[in-house]
Amino acid sequence: MNRKANITLVLFCLLAAGASAQFNKIFNGRDLTGWTIHGTEKWYVKDGELVCESGPDKKYGYLSTTKSYQDFDLRLKFFQEADGNSGVFFRSSIEGVKISGWQVEVAPLNHHSGGIYESYGRGWLIQPKPEDEAKLKVGEWNDMRILVRGDEVTTYLNGHEMVHIKDAKIGQGRGFIALQIHDGGGIRVRWKKLRVREL
Repeated sequence: MNRKANITLVLFCLLAAGASAQFNKIFNGRDLTGWTIHGTEKWYVKDGELVCESGPDKKYGYLSTTKSYQDFDLRLKFFQEADGNSGVFFRSSIEGVKISGWQVEVAPLNHHSGGIYESYGRGWLIQPKPEDEAKLKVGEWNDMRILVRGDEVTTYLNGHEMVHIKDAKIGQGRGFIALQIHDGGGIRVRWKKLRVREL
């Protein structure tokens, strides 16, 4: 390979690497394109934000991506109103409103936001340390980051690492990203700037 061809190949590889490193919006701020509603709870767009709200049935509800994501870096903002008990699922699947997978908790203060819960499985896998619970901003927008690579997951809340886990079962998981409304009624959570970088 001559020098010119070698330089071209290097530049192509660098451009390809840069493209794969980009964050892509998974919520367009206008409608629910790219998402699927599960259950009777409310999911809608208002003022460029994604809103989840308890419906009349007061049951569990989910909004899942139509695309599956394996290894990724997910960034988003959430604002809890009312009870605010919600969460972000990853590598998950669903039948009706019975979801299988792992949830990064989004909950009121001192209810383990950033912790990881296995739905219809082992339950809580890891919770934040008590001193880290205070990283949640009550009545404000919060930044969440979820980093999933192989059998390892790290969560961050407002720039602070909340938990890190290495788990073989998570490593075998496959599926979508989803947002949750907990059952019980009275829940309202706003979301924005949902973006993901596939690894």
